[in-house]
Amino acid sequence: MKHTISVLVENHFGVLAHVAGLFSARGFNIDSLAVGETEDPTVSRMTIIAQGDDRTIEQITKQLNKLIDVIKVQDLTEEEKISRELVLIKAQTGAQNRSEVLQIVNTFRAKVVDVNPHSITVEVTGNEEKIDAILELLRPFGIKEVVRTGTIALSRKSELNLKGPKEAPEAKVEKPEKKITGKKK
Repeated sequence: MKHTISVLVENHFGVLAHVAGLFSARGFNIDSLAVGETEDPTVSRMTIIAQGDDRTIEQITKQLNKLIDVIKVQDLTEEEKISRELVLIKAQTGAQNRSEVLQIVNTFRAKVVDVNPHSITVEVTGNEEKIDAILELLRPFGIKEVVRTGTIALSRKSELNLKGPKEAPEAKVEKPEKKITGKKK
């Protein structure tokens, strides 16, 4: 079974190598790995797709939690999540079949990012099933190249920031001016 593991790590040199080394040293395979900075530039999020039974994933999670630069490990497999993948596909086209390819591209709400006389390059964002489906439909036309980012995912749960709720800056309270009423002397 494929598992989606989200790992928040300190954004330091060598952290990715440590995580990848942990997997390879224990004979675990990574199907997909995407890493990027979070809203906090000192923290990066790794989204790892790995296959294995629950025991194997539990071992991976325990080993990841032992790494110094790891802040939080979360198995998103059974959680409600939002996951996406980006793919660039360069498909063979000519004047005779370009309209058919464009019809497929439009059906999948993909975006044409480059066109030349012999090929068309499209950008598709979606889940793995959507990506696989458009690849299958474009295959008969001839696919020259494919580049996939790997899956990225976020839990749908609302959670507080790792550092807790951001404190609002002290509001400056202005005192109203006192009005002096009464008779002038």
